[in-house]
Amino acid sequence: MAGIKEVAQEAGVSTATVSRALRGLHHVNASTRSKIMDAAQKLNYPLTPIKAKTVTGRTNSVGVVAPYISRWYFSQVISGAEQALREAGLDLLLYNFSQMKGRERLFQHQLLRGRVDALIVISLPPTAEEFDSMLSLGIPIALVGMDHPKCASVKIDDIAGARSATQHLVNQGHKQIGLMSGRPDDPFNFSVPQDRRKGFMQVLVENGLEWLPQREVHGDFTMHTAARAMDDLLARPNRPTAIFCESDEMALGAMQALRRHGLKAPEDISIVGFDGHEMAEFSELTTIEQPVQLMGEMAAWSIMERLRKPNIEPPSLVLPTTLVVRNSTRRITPEEA
Repeated sequence: MAGIKEVAQEAGVSTATVSRALRGLHHVNASTRSKIMDAAQKLNYPLTPIKAKTVTGRTNSVGVVAPYISRWYFSQVISGAEQALREAGLDLLLYNFSQMKGRERLFQHQLLRGRVDALIVISLPPTAEEFDSMLSLGIPIALVGMDHPKCASVKIDDIAGARSATQHLVNQGHKQIGLMSGRPDDPFNFSVPQDRRKGFMQVLVENGLEWLPQREVHGDFTMHTAARAMDDLLARPNRPTAIFCESDEMALGAMQALRRHGLKAPEDISIVGFDGHEMAEFSELTTIEQPVQLMGEMAAWSIMERLRKPNIEPPSLVLPTTLVVRNSTRRITPEEA
């Protein structure tokens, strides 16, 4: 049976336009709508189910809540979710806020009620009050990067990933290992920086390595702030021989700062990141790769399944990470350690 992608190809338009036309939304011109309907009939695309949904009161829209959209991780998750929803003929409504006031308006005033059939929340740990507000909507909810017993969830094990990154440096002979982490005063209270720091510290303890607080700097998960944090670290005494950065963007910023100081990775300092950013490959960065777009896709599919079968148990998925070794880390001799 033909799907929405085949109808779009036959009509020469996007799948989003097909979705809007078949659902009777106004922002599709008459000639385009007619062309889409002709293509759907030619391919025997089932039009009745689409019309039936509007009768049930569904909006055929899914809300996505994210604190940031310009940062790589969030944009990749949104991209994965949008692709899966688009292929199913559903629209995505993005609720983005980088300030706490926007967060309060969204949850306290219930701006989502009646506007979406389901909700995806990306890496934003809601308070108990906010969870109650979301659950009161009575719609399927999927969480990305965290979990809750009453919601579907897709995440990775950040502690295990950080352990792999740190153990890689230890296995290469490094004993003086630095850490580039997130903000200590993070207003959103993300769990990722805390979990990755926990995994890092566990490996140091297990290997009997000394930890000096002056070897930690806060890069705030952006290249620019990471470069400044690396400047600060390089100005301190007892420079580490290796650094674990809690994100690839911070690792890339750290490598930029090294070059500015006439230093290189891994000759002077080994650097390992976390994420699997596409720039990691071009920069020869050793990293912990996570399937970010897939997480968005799976979150979307989980809520679509619950829309079809409301009584099924919400799944809780933990996806694997992979250590990808490139040329930003090297084995050092006992004398160098």
